[in-house]
Amino acid sequence: MTSLSDDPADEQWLDDEAGRIVRPYVMTRGRTEPSRGKIDLITLVVTINPVITAEPGLGPEHHTIVKLCDRPLSVAEIAAHLDLPAGTVRVLLGDLVDRGFVAIQEPARETDVLDLETYKAVLNGLRTL
Repeated sequence: MTSLSDDPADEQWLDDEAGRIVRPYVMTRGRTEPSRGKIDLITLVVTINPVITAEPGLGPEHHTIVKLCDRPLSVAEIAAHLDLPAGTVRVLLGDLVDRGFVAIQEPARETDVLDLETYKAVLNGLRTL
């Protein structure tokens, strides 16, 4: 890493390969959990209201998420597009859900989808192979 200036008051850090360094916790203001519920990697996100350009409290990452989600995307896909950790994206999504810009569809839980008999049938089918 290199410094752009010799003056400590004017110090900005760059990673020689990545450019400016912005830590993910800066984007989330130190928060590590979304404001509502657990948001899984396969949770689908879709934009329901456009963001006004000067919306207070929203950073460029929030705006990018709203633009990306004009069609449903998973949290994993959003994280990949933004090149951010999934935990950071979850916190940003919580902000957007709270403000009514995006809607999330959490995946159905396995216990709701498959019962013990289904698992037994799959296991028996695998054994016959």
